[in-house]
Amino acid sequence: MTPSARPQLIRAVGLLSLTAIAVNGMVGSGIFVLPAQVAKLLGPAGLSAYLAAGLAAGLIVLCFAEVGALFDRSGGPYLYAHAAFGEFVGFEIGWMMLLARLTAMAAISNAFSSYLGFFWPWAGVGAGRVIVIVGAIAILTLINYRGVQYGTWTINLLTVSKLAPLLIFVVAGLFFLDPHRPPAWTIPQPTALRQASLLLIFAFGGFEFAVVPGEEVIRPWRNVPIALLTAIAFVAALYVLIQFVAQGTLPDLASSATPLASASRGFLGPIGGILLTAGAVFSTTGTNSALMLVTPRILFAMAEAGQLPRIFARVHSRFRTPYVAIIATALVGCACAMYSGFASLAAISAIARLLTYMSTSAALPVLRRTMPDAQRWFMVPGGATIPIAALAISVWLLMGSTRAQILISGATLVAGAVVYVCLRAVRSLRLTAS
Repeated sequence: MTPSARPQLIRAVGLLSLTAIAVNGMVGSGIFVLPAQVAKLLGPAGLSAYLAAGLAAGLIVLCFAEVGALFDRSGGPYLYAHAAFGEFVGFEIGWMMLLARLTAMAAISNAFSSYLGFFWPWAGVGAGRVIVIVGAIAILTLINYRGVQYGTWTINLLTVSKLAPLLIFVVAGLFFLDPHRPPAWTIPQPTALRQASLLLIFAFGGFEFAVVPGEEVIRPWRNVPIALLTAIAFVAALYVLIQFVAQGTLPDLASSATPLASASRGFLGPIGGILLTAGAVFSTTGTNSALMLVTPRILFAMAEAGQLPRIFARVHSRFRTPYVAIIATALVGCACAMYSGFASLAAISAIARLLTYMSTSAALPVLRRTMPDAQRWFMVPGGATIPIAALAISVWLLMGSTRAQILISGATLVAGAVVYVCLRAVRSLRLTAS
């Protein structure tokens, strides 16, 4: 079969679904516990950290919006790094993205079984945990195998399901604010503001999910920037309101292990705690649903570029999905989730995200120079100012990594370099033999 005759991916992801993917990536299980950690660091001045983190993340999102609008193929940051800096850097970014998504799937799957254990205790331990994790991943795999439109519809449904409890919390909570609470807009202590902002920038992460399935996005040059900018604005407003309500309704917010559930129990009764716990179940499911859509597309893009075995670039003749990459992602994700030792690899996710932000921010001025004739539906104003600021923020965040994170991620990058060299050697031998 000639390359032109091979089944191709179809463009079925519209603006609404793309925005849902970005929102889904950002609003994870973290927001259900973050208000307490922010209050512990900043007290009533916690809102300032959300604004600082939102503005910082917004600069990075602007870079993604312009670069993402230049490409209509899958791969996202891997594709941008490959185009701007060559094969090796592209492979390393793709390698880190793959491992980060797989380990995230493992961690989120275990969190899902724990939250579900609130309703059915057997689901969080022993054989029940295994059945729940494998069953949930299998269902998401089947949905994404059958078509990208089914995968995006599932994400849309789960995004609404995870946002509904949070919106109910915000709207209802505004009627139960303590009038004697300390002022919310006090001046924060600089060191604590940096610590809280650093924590929250990762809560804004995940928007990059939306740029990975570029080959299946309708009018990506238009929809990618709109989806990213809409998502970051919506999530920033939502996070500020959640913190505001939590501070105003839960007196011991800083010491609460379940701040949103505890606050909602206070003004909604027992149903409030159940509602927010259900929200956490939907949130973890929604994030895993997005991971099952995004991760195979990274694998597909790397295989299509010849940097991984070509089998992962196969497209189903009927469903038009990268079915081999989807099945491989599910199998490895399940295997990772079965071993608690993979929790120690969470460091890969943090560093990989920063490398993704750094590579895309740095790629923007390079691609402006190397692709001068490309049509730009969206362009970041200010020349190189915003890319430099976004890169500086990413480097600043990287400097806050722990020694263990750096060592684990450094070893992962070295392993990626070894894999890259081995795959190139195999490819060269095959070319020589033919």
